Amino acid sequence: MDFRLSEEQEALRESVREFAREVVAPTIAEHYEKHTFPYEMVRQMGKMGLFGLPFPEEHGGMGGDYFTLCLALEELARVDSSIAITLEAAVSLGAMPIYRFGTPEQQAQWLPKLLSGEALGGFGLTEPGTGSDAGATQTRAVLDESTDEWVINGSKAFITNSGTDITALITVAAVTGTNPDGSKEISAIIVPSGTPGFTVAPAYSKVGWNASDTHELTFDDCRVPAANLLGQRGRGFAQFLRTLDEGRIAIAALAVGLAQGCVDESIKYARERHAFGRPIGNYQAIQFKIADMEMKAHTARLAYYDAAARMLAGEPFKRHAAIAKLHASTIAVDNAREATQIHGGYGFMNEYPVARFWRDSKILEIGEGTSEVQRMIIARDLGM
Repeated sequence: MDFRLSEEQEALRESVREFAREVVAPTIAEHYEKHTFPYEMVRQMGKMGLFGLPFPEEHGGMGGDYFTLCLALEELARVDSSIAITLEAAVSLGAMPIYRFGTPEQQAQWLPKLLSGEALGGFGLTEPGTGSDAGATQTRAVLDESTDEWVINGSKAFITNSGTDITALITVAAVTGTNPDGSKEISAIIVPSGTPGFTVAPAYSKVGWNASDTHELTFDDCRVPAANLLGQRGRGFAQFLRTLDEGRIAIAALAVGLAQGCVDESIKYARERHAFGRPIGNYQAIQFKIADMEMKAHTARLAYYDAAARMLAGEPFKRHAAIAKLHASTIAVDNAREATQIHGGYGFMNEYPVARFWRDSKILEIGEGTSEVQRMIIARDLGM
């Protein structure tokens, strides 16, 4: 098994790394502190083709694959996670469901804008009262046969890219009936932004990811055409699970990027900061901390490489995606804590990137499936 990157992959990684260092790094802290969305950076990522990386050229994509997207996410997150999660959610949660499950008409309507970065899409699964129990969805959609429209009522929570000026749609999971066994029939429905009855609440006040867009959404007799059903009726939950399985590999890549960014910043600081007459990087206590951080980032990277390889080969990958996401998010929190400790009092100051990394790391153990859910997935796949 060879995890060395091709020349094309190396070139992409280098171009994204340059963009992250030269464009994102100088100004992202200001967006972070002001809780503003970095529209100009998003536009530049669109021009670079990042939003279309894993999609075929016939849909306006770059003809790459999901692993290529993960490489880009890792490099962005080495500098900032807000911009990385904006890309991850736009691709994995916004565009990918339409690409995988949409009709030719839906793909033609939405994909060109989403893959160019001109527009963003959201993924409406989580609800205020359900959290990890996605099967307990309360949002309902009733088909009004007299008008051939879905009438949607309910709410969604913690939805990324849902309230920007360029948000075009939200794909909503809703109960559309009852299955023969008495369980809920859950379907996915596309709701365009601006649809009457669809309300975007004010942005959350978050601990981290402050330059990322996140809102609660409500649907009050929100009507959309019956043709907005995404995929087969009653298959919405299965579609969302597939989307989440893939998304966990992307989140693992993002977490690795944050963990590696902590190593980068700690090495830089350890060389510059002097204590007791010499750089703190000369002390074994600091050297061992950074060595452990590098070890963790490296092994987590191998885990998401492996999961992505299995997915692209068409092999079962659910367990491996869960392992990658669980391990990478855990070591991201570990590395952020250690990087803050290495920086001492300066690590608690927002002017240093590690303070942002520390605040951003915890959500990685929660979003797109908590660490507890990942352990459930792994155990069940082992037959337990």
